Amino acid sequence: KEFPDIPIGYSGHETGIHVSVAAVALGAKVLERHVTLDKSWKGSDHSASLEPAELAELVRAIRTVEMAMGSPVKQMLPCEASCHSK
Repeated sequence: KEFPDIPIGYSGHETGIHVSVAAVALGAKVLERHVTLDKSWKGSDHSASLEPAELAELVRAIRTVEMAMGSPVKQMLPCEASCHSK
């Protein structure tokens, strides 16, 4: 909240996708993860990188969280009107 006009991001170097998904749920608008074709390759970032299937899983999980969180704009749907006026 200290920089309201700047999108907040998360740079992940953990294994797996759960922390990155949690970052999005907590408000991260930009996500940075390393991607590799093979985690067993030599190099400092390959072991903490996502392989293509994991990247696809990350995107699916983020989209699910975004849908579950809903829109910040709250409005009554027409089908809810009769319950509200009771």
